[in-house]
Amino acid sequence: MRAPAMPARARRLPVCALAAGLLLGALVAGPALAAASDETPPVAVPRAVQDLPWGDSLFWFFQDRPFDALSSLMVNQHFGRMAHHADEAEVLRGGLLLTYGMHEEAGRVFEQLIARQAARPVRDRAWYYLARIRYQRDRADEAWQALQHIEAALAGPLEEDRQLLAAQVQMARGDFAGAAQTLDALTQAQAQAGPFWRRSAVSRFARYNLGVALVRSGQTARGGPLLEALATEPAADEEARALRDQANVALGFSALQQGRPAEARRVLERVRLNGPQSNKALLGFGWAAASLKKPDQALVPWAELAGRPGTDAAALEARIALPYAYNELGAGRRALALYESAIAEFDAESRRLDESIAAVGRGRLIQGLVERNPSADMGWFQSLATLPEVPHAAHLVPVLAGHEFQEGFKNYRDLLFLERHLAQWQEQLGVYGAMVDTRRQAFAQRLPAVREAEQAQGRGLAQLSARRDALAQSLSQSATQADGRAFADEREAGLLQRIARVQAVLERLSAVDTPKAAPGADTAPTAPAPDLDLAATRERLRLAAGALAWDLAQALPARRWEATKGLQAAEAGLAEARALDADLARAQREEPARFDAFAARLSALEQRLRALQPRVAALKTRLQQSLQAQAVAALQAQKDRLAGYSAQARFAVAQLHDHAQPPKDAPHAAPNP
Repeated sequence: MRAPAMPARARRLPVCALAAGLLLGALVAGPALAAASDETPPVAVPRAVQDLPWGDSLFWFFQDRPFDALSSLMVNQHFGRMAHHADEAEVLRGGLLLTYGMHEEAGRVFEQLIARQAARPVRDRAWYYLARIRYQRDRADEAWQALQHIEAALAGPLEEDRQLLAAQVQMARGDFAGAAQTLDALTQAQAQAGPFWRRSAVSRFARYNLGVALVRSGQTARGGPLLEALATEPAADEEARALRDQANVALGFSALQQGRPAEARRVLERVRLNGPQSNKALLGFGWAAASLKKPDQALVPWAELAGRPGTDAAALEARIALPYAYNELGAGRRALALYESAIAEFDAESRRLDESIAAVGRGRLIQGLVERNPSADMGWFQSLATLPEVPHAAHLVPVLAGHEFQEGFKNYRDLLFLERHLAQWQEQLGVYGAMVDTRRQAFAQRLPAVREAEQAQGRGLAQLSARRDALAQSLSQSATQADGRAFADEREAGLLQRIARVQAVLERLSAVDTPKAAPGADTAPTAPAPDLDLAATRERLRLAAGALAWDLAQALPARRWEATKGLQAAEAGLAEARALDADLARAQREEPARFDAFAARLSALEQRLRALQPRVAALKTRLQQSLQAQAVAALQAQKDRLAGYSAQARFAVAQLHDHAQPPKDAPHAAPNP
């Protein structure tokens, strides 16, 4: 009797759900045990995206592209582009690292978050997911250490999952008494939820594990009734029915081991005929009948089981248990025929296993799995859905279902992805190198023209600066003297010039009207025009000049503000031009060094890629050989089991031939259950 694994939905939680559960702040309570599917539950970004690179990483993350998300995240972190989302980025990076099984690296990320005092809910949720994946990797001690870092209850259903995980980790460490205490508290809290149909799936697993923990810790009086209650409880879904069948099988075989075959029969009768535990139940039911000295009642379950595919150990055992029952009933010829049929079938199955072992040794297993289960990205939660095209693929079902093979094949598929990615990067490095060379050449070709333009621009900037200084001085003088003539427009400037000319004419005419003869002068003065009234003309000129001065004085504040504003804009334009000129001069000095730096980086990256590619290829080869060895070992174990069954059948045939007419009370050869 053993504790079941984590619920299917908890084991198969998708990548996005895992890492999204690690995000900061106001994320939803958590996706674990929400539904038995691979769909990503809804998640919420804790706050608005303030850094564009963070939004880019989230885009790839929610597109189920974890490798692209991790690459974007780490590059942007390297260049310090996510200052507003530093903690969120670290938590997401830790979650993505966990999806690839990089527990030590993810643990360092979480420890750094703790060291810099990240929010407590973030730390607690991060440690929970770290503990869960460590448990899935059969690292119970490290999972227990991670659980000890959780400081407070998790939000929502995650707290139930945490307690269930803690109990499973304790049982994996052999602490069944501690697991019973943990599960007892959880089941008591679940009992307050009301009738069984209102309880969560965690409650069923908790009660099952509690019963197992109590039985394993020696408290059978408490553990048995718990398993009995779970084994008779109505089930609303397939997961609940499967767990109920498992509880009945556990109770039935426990009763058989304790010498209570009648109770074992009663319990095993409750197991569904077509469920995943049906083969074990049929086999146990037959042995319970045989223990009660009722071999006739063992014929039906063993006959049903013997007709099922021989890839299951229970079905193989039924092929020699059935003739044993016939022999016990006195049907020696029927038993002999069934024994001989079983021996022939065992021999044929052994030959088929040899063919499967040979196919695996030639590498067809791993190649077929990769071809029939393609993957566009890396991922720790990807699974196998299609068997490879190899002889007798049914033999490989138990092998492929094993945890060790599954994890190894995920690693192999990740190495294939990395190999392809490294090859793509190497091709891209060549493109980047060509881009750098092209830009270097274009820079060298355009540099003379740029320098000539720079010299012309420098002269132009000097002239513009001098003109700006003159304008600033004029503006300052006009502001001091409050003279609006400096801001006169074209029409007003023309009027000022006309007034000045008229004033000059009037001054000359006035000089003629009152002449003063110079000593020794012979020339007579010119007489003024008879129709010109100088006094009236002067008055009109004075009025016109005053009106113009009034208009200029009224427009002075606005025009001075406009001039000041225009001067400031000119200063800004000159500053921008000087900055551009400085940037241009700096680019001429620094751009060649930048080209050299880019070329050096590309060369260093190319060297790293060339060093990584052989390592990845070597690891892939070693891992393929390891997976093939695992498969061959599992197939060889099946073959050894067949040999054992075949030996028992041959021994029984020999006994039947030696005792063609055995007495009724003579014992018959019985297969070893």
